[in-house]
Amino acid sequence: MLRWIRQQLGFDPPHQSDTRTVYVANRFPQHGHYIPQRFADNRIISSKYTVWNFVPKNLFEQFRRIANFYFLIIFLVQLMIDTPTSPITSGLPLFFVITVTAIKQGYEDWLRHKADNEVNGAPVFVVRSGSLVKTKSKNIRVGDIVRVAKDETFPADLVLLSSDRADGTCHITTASLDGETNLKTHFSVPETSVCQSVSQLEALQAVVECQQPEADLYRFVGRITVTQHGEEIVRPLGPENLLLRGARLKNTKEIFGVAVYTGMESKMALNYKCKSQKRSAVEKSMNTFLIIYLVILLFEAILSTILKYAWQAEEKWDEPFYNQKTEQEKNSSPILKFISDFLAFLVLYNFIIPISLYVTVEMQKFLGSFFIGWDLDLYHEESDQKAQVNTSDLNEELGQVEYVFTDKTGTLTENEMQFRECSINGIKYREVNGKLIPEGMTEDSPDSSTFLSSNPLFYNILLQFIELLFLKAVSLCHTVQISYDQPDCLVGDPFSHANGFSSNNMEYYASSPDEKALVEATKRIGVAFTGTSGDIVEIKSFGKFEKYKLLHVLEFDPNRRRMSVILQTPSGGKVLFTKGAESAILPFATSGEIEKTRLHVDEFALKGLRTLVVACRHFTPEEYIDVDKRLTAARTALQQREEKLQEAFSYIERDLQLLGATGVEDKLQDKVQETIEALRLAGIKVWVLTGDKHETAISVSLSCGHFHRTMNILELLQQRSDNECAEQLRRLARRIKEDHVIQHGLVVDGASLSLALREHEKLFMEVCKNCSAVLCCRMAPLQKAKVVRLLKTSPEKPITLAIGDGANDVSMIQEAHVGIGIMGKEGRQAVRNSDYAIARFKFLAKLLLVHGHFYYIRIATLVQYFFYKVNSVSTICFNSINVCFITPQFLYQFFCLFSQQTLYDSVYLTLYNICFTSLPILVYSLFEQLVHPHVLQSKPALYRDISKNSLLSFGTFLYWTLLGFCHAFIFFFGSYILMGEDTTLMGNGQMFGNWTFGTLVFTVMVITVTLKLALETHFWTWMNHFVTWGSIAFYFIFSLFYGGIIWPFLHTQDMYFVFVQLLSSGSAWFAIIIIVITCLFPDAMKKVMYRHLKPTSTQKSQVMRRESKH
Repeated sequence: MLRWIRQQLGFDPPHQSDTRTVYVANRFPQHGHYIPQRFADNRIISSKYTVWNFVPKNLFEQFRRIANFYFLIIFLVQLMIDTPTSPITSGLPLFFVITVTAIKQGYEDWLRHKADNEVNGAPVFVVRSGSLVKTKSKNIRVGDIVRVAKDETFPADLVLLSSDRADGTCHITTASLDGETNLKTHFSVPETSVCQSVSQLEALQAVVECQQPEADLYRFVGRITVTQHGEEIVRPLGPENLLLRGARLKNTKEIFGVAVYTGMESKMALNYKCKSQKRSAVEKSMNTFLIIYLVILLFEAILSTILKYAWQAEEKWDEPFYNQKTEQEKNSSPILKFISDFLAFLVLYNFIIPISLYVTVEMQKFLGSFFIGWDLDLYHEESDQKAQVNTSDLNEELGQVEYVFTDKTGTLTENEMQFRECSINGIKYREVNGKLIPEGMTEDSPDSSTFLSSNPLFYNILLQFIELLFLKAVSLCHTVQISYDQPDCLVGDPFSHANGFSSNNMEYYASSPDEKALVEATKRIGVAFTGTSGDIVEIKSFGKFEKYKLLHVLEFDPNRRRMSVILQTPSGGKVLFTKGAESAILPFATSGEIEKTRLHVDEFALKGLRTLVVACRHFTPEEYIDVDKRLTAARTALQQREEKLQEAFSYIERDLQLLGATGVEDKLQDKVQETIEALRLAGIKVWVLTGDKHETAISVSLSCGHFHRTMNILELLQQRSDNECAEQLRRLARRIKEDHVIQHGLVVDGASLSLALREHEKLFMEVCKNCSAVLCCRMAPLQKAKVVRLLKTSPEKPITLAIGDGANDVSMIQEAHVGIGIMGKEGRQAVRNSDYAIARFKFLAKLLLVHGHFYYIRIATLVQYFFYKVNSVSTICFNSINVCFITPQFLYQFFCLFSQQTLYDSVYLTLYNICFTSLPILVYSLFEQLVHPHVLQSKPALYRDISKNSLLSFGTFLYWTLLGFCHAFIFFFGSYILMGEDTTLMGNGQMFGNWTFGTLVFTVMVITVTLKLALETHFWTWMNHFVTWGSIAFYFIFSLFYGGIIWPFLHTQDMYFVFVQLLSSGSAWFAIIIIVITCLFPDAMKKVMYRHLKPTSTQKSQVMRRESKH
């Protein structure tokens, strides 16, 4: 029961140790003192609430918002003391906002519950009590043996025990986890792979020890101890033995696995955890404005309270004959009376803080985000992918970007690799029609056929041993998988093609496009990788099949930047093949054409090719025994396994014989150059952050327009010490000042960047900010995030955007103000962790220049307008639309001895922001377009007009606020002067009362603030017309209905027949027209004058667009 309560409240019991012990088939030790560990059940919970905690948890989250909490306090004050306005005036809007938000969040959570129930109720088969039992997914426990059939998804994180294959392997796809569609091979240990029946599994005695759950999809450390005939056999477990929940079984009839992580402890569920909340510049400005208005509110309340007591210092006003004090009032504490009056004024003026602003902004962001997904210009037909919005909170931030940080591979390029050239034993070759042609020769040259050819006769006679070894190394050192056209081929004999089945019918799958391109290239040349069976790898070398035994795989990791395999050759020898970046291979090479290969690698990089260096090492029997012992010890270690493996890898991958290098081309994506140029014209600086070597990166930067040929390229490369780095930075800073070149470009590598960020951040930033383009190469993922953070936290606080397509880009995507994922070929981790996702880099231009421009204009006007309209009301009460709304209330106090008499009826106060003025601004904020989208794309410089949050600067805020005050003064004093003292405005000689006066002010205000928005609107649709004129009409109809009936549930009937009386007076109609014109005419004249005398770039474009139509 206690555990259930903890789960309902969202608490997880802490794990007691760093490892967990899982008894296969839940065969626990028989000795009495064993206490089983407790693990999570297999339910997936993506929902936020339960039936029990929805109300308290949702209310707690909503009242964390300052405006909601503020209105709650006001409502409670109204309930506790005698205030001039009804508690309904603040309680009803608050109830409306809280209810609407709760319904929206509750509905979204109900959908999540529904999806969870479908997943948790899915049927699965579990081995229990010697038979296969069908149960629901949520009933799987840690230690259960689960059967999964072909094309089914794994219901929990399973350690593979056996499959229908003799070697105990299976193929899976992890597309739903990381987007990789290639087939991946997973393995079982030999001792469990033979258990292919339920009875054998039931008899299996095994224990799995592994680390506690963690989110990293690619890391798993454990070991399995199998007891056979009284002897314990220990085998290491790694990521290749773990089948992740959400992955799918392919090309394998069935598998059995033991559940080690279930439910919310599975790796897929751990990756659900929320990212840090990002807040836009507009939201920060909005909060600043709210604080300013809160200060104004407190000032007005204090001032009114002081003025009230100053006025009451005269005896005739302290206790007038018509308002005698009671005994309780005479004996009450002056301090308590002062506090009570202060709170009453606070309530009277509370509408200066517009609670409905939050609701309108939320609706605008949520509804507005659909336009990105609906935009056909952002739809990629080839991949059938449309733009995706993961968070709508940052829409307007797309219009404020100053720096773009982009990955290169897969973001600027297609990530479709084509083999172009290679260097073997110091000789450069290029591929032509399945042949390797030496440099300087053509396919038709008489001597060209005497080099590498697919003709085995020429091969046997002429091909040197080193060239053959190079091709075999490339075709054997990889993680490529094969899929055959014949469906049963993989399930049966993986080498069935050797018995007549053509190897041309097989297709390679690889997680790395480079590997796929290289294996396909060696196949075309004559050395084809034809498949694996267990630990046997087969190649077809110029028509001859050769089988190698795979002894060890030294997996690739970002620190080593290389991968290796150790094989037993057909002749029985032991050899290591390794490939990786030249900086990771060449320093460890002791033989081969090292200098020539280094030169060739640099030449490949200058052509923009991606380079890999290939090497080998032959082991003596004694050396291999030592290597095998070190690797086995490191792999079976439960503590510090990664560190021990790195030590073993470093020991093994040395004394290498250099074989050669490869050059693979990665094509640029369509319209990359035009996109980068458009961003530059928009005032956005582009930084390219890549892991490639600097020659390759510079070549791509030049070809994509990031660097111009006329640009002065500065370099901060291969710095070895802090002093050396500082001196180079100073030289670069001096050079920038001395050179009269318009544009500079900076190239910096990862090692130099680490030094620069350690001690010389300011100097480095000074150099960077004076450069038009920056290229950072040889970057580790965390370095990318550090660079983004460096710019983000600089004194100017620029808005940053990071865009990438791979898992190595996730850190910078999460660090930047706006993160954009490319739906590329390196998986979906970048997309999952991004704020927005697009299919191609070229779509970034429209996303920023058009959608960003629109979103920012709309939300900025929405915020300013809201404060303006409340300010118009406020001088009677006090707020900006809220300035117009509340200012008249404040002014009114000077005419009623600060008696806290309200100017407006409570119903009007309640409905002002909810009904009368809400729809026009919402529709405006969804559809407004200052300039046509085509103009914004063709003139990127228009983006500069809205940069640095210009529409929400303090000057603009002050203008809207003062405008609200001016309009509020005109509303109040215009009505007051017109009515004057003892002025008869009714045909029967009757004078207006205070409710008629307040209603006149309110009517003028509703019309003015609605028409003010109409003046601001440039792009009129039928919906704008409908809500603008419809809002005014609704106000009149509602007022006639509200004032024309005696409502029995109202304790006062102050408004009965007031509105009808007002409209029956010709003078009142005259006043409405005159006051509205007086308010809006100066504003219209200002717009006309500014447009003609000092037009902005946007206004000039509007005129040109209009003239081009005519």
